[in-house]
Amino acid sequence: MTVTAIVGANWGDEGKGKMTDVLAAQSSYVVRFQGGSNAGHTIINDYGKFSLHMLPSGVFYPNITNIIGPGTALDMDVLLKELQELEARNVPKPNLFISERAQVVLPIHRLLDELEEERLGARGFGSTKRGIAPFYADKYAKLGIQVADLFHPHRLRVRLQQLLDIKNVQLQHLYGRDPLSVDEMVDQLLEPFQYLTSYIKDTTTMLQQAYIKGDPILVEGQLGALRDPDHGIYPFSTSSSTLAGYAPVGAGLPPYAISNVIAVVKAYSSCVGAGPFVTELHGDEADELRRRGGDAGEYGATTGRPRRMGWFDTVATRYGCMVQGATEAVLTNLDVLGYLDDIPVCVGYELEDGSILDHFPVTADLQSARPVLRTLKGWKCDLSDIRSFEELPEAAQQYVQFVESSIGVPIKTISVGPRRDQIMMRS
Repeated sequence: MTVTAIVGANWGDEGKGKMTDVLAAQSSYVVRFQGGSNAGHTIINDYGKFSLHMLPSGVFYPNITNIIGPGTALDMDVLLKELQELEARNVPKPNLFISERAQVVLPIHRLLDELEEERLGARGFGSTKRGIAPFYADKYAKLGIQVADLFHPHRLRVRLQQLLDIKNVQLQHLYGRDPLSVDEMVDQLLEPFQYLTSYIKDTTTMLQQAYIKGDPILVEGQLGALRDPDHGIYPFSTSSSTLAGYAPVGAGLPPYAISNVIAVVKAYSSCVGAGPFVTELHGDEADELRRRGGDAGEYGATTGRPRRMGWFDTVATRYGCMVQGATEAVLTNLDVLGYLDDIPVCVGYELEDGSILDHFPVTADLQSARPVLRTLKGWKCDLSDIRSFEELPEAAQQYVQFVESSIGVPIKTISVGPRRDQIMMRS
């Protein structure tokens, strides 16, 4: 009975999409268990390059069952666009199911997200403006709309009116906008829903039965450990738990189901959005790393924003692997660093009072922390065609071994390019 969680160890952008795509080939089910369309997983395969925001990363395998679980924030408009894109690019129709217990991102959630970020201005949190924070706020305020509600128009109208009683006050008196009507919202929801009804299912029972049968299940996380609202850089976090510990809840599996947690780690640091980022680079140094990173440079898959760039952070990554409960790690983008003579890495944080930390502190202390750097030797060559660890240059092997010893988790997979085949396995 194998359930594997694949999750990020840092701020997101570690390369989880590619690794989920690779590991999906060995799975019967791939499950999204949290988050919504506010982050993207970039996948390159025989069909081309894709950025998935709602669809699970197993959709390119016709034999795999893909599930959007009850813990997700379902954006029906984004999901429909992604399904249409797959069809337009001749990808076979995916085997997809949506939990009837998942809740729906409403147009008003996206509107409120945008209005609030505009109101905050420079004090904003770097929101993707996909409605995620208002969505989860309403979910836990018991104002949310479940997918199952869309099958019952009278119940839907009652639920929406309850929501609008509060939201229209915000729109009018905080943001100076016109109130919305229930009729308008019902139309906005039922139009896309009519195309998705065949995908709706009791996915919790489906996965519980699959688990009992011993079918291999891959649960796919969004963003990374440092964006978790409880254990990350709050309030510069997302609004749902990004940790593997939440995966059984968000997927609909027993709490003891997960036997393997794979933390994806990038060979350097990057992030999109606001918040403390201790190893951040600026100017030409950041631009060069950004330009070389990934298949088309380091730009957010959802927003297109240039990612903030930094050197590898042992403090943050060790902490991320710890709170994820990682049993193994994947190191991605090792090839990107091949242009450097020497490679700085962060081995500690210096605080305002001069003290040095080797553990990840709370956000209040992070704001003023400076990196303590150590320099490792670069390998100055292209790694993209290498397929075994033993064939890597000695300096590259030493870099991998340093990262592994620093994070305390065995690195069993190394990625040296964006394609499926550009990986190597370590015993």
